[in-house]
Amino acid sequence: MALFQIDRRTPLAPAEAWRRLTDWERHGEGVPLTRIVVRTAPPTGSGTLFVARTGPGRLGFEDPMEVTRWQPPVPGAPGRCRLEKRGRAITGWAEIEVGAAGPGAYVVWREELRVRAVPRALDPLIAVAGRLVFGRAMRMLLRTGPGTGPA
Repeated sequence: MALFQIDRRTPLAPAEAWRRLTDWERHGEGVPLTRIVVRTAPPTGSGTLFVARTGPGRLGFEDPMEVTRWQPPVPGAPGRCRLEKRGRAITGWAEIEVGAAGPGAYVVWREELRVRAVPRALDPLIAVAGRLVFGRAMRMLLRTGPGTGPA
């Protein structure tokens, strides 16, 4: 499996960074050719199911996920969310951690991916691609400035 980690700092408060990073539908805005559909009613919590559909038409694939841990940040303790990937094409997990860092927050995104039918020798390339794709999504979700207020 390809394991990667992305670390970021943001001037956003931990609660706002958490809210943005766990707004599942918006993840599709940061990942090319991807659309997210949440299949369970709000609010998000353990048991929330959603599917990322990536790719054009028949060439695309679905990446179903389930939230298996939901612990929003509180003063003095970071928030942690774990997603289990249960697709036919992609399996693995992702964890998001958000905590206080000075006047803002730190974010750690850890992910372990297995792309079926891809030789394990290519796992380092999958990890690099994962860091690029999810790093871009994180930047988009956490950006601040004019026109980037709450979604």
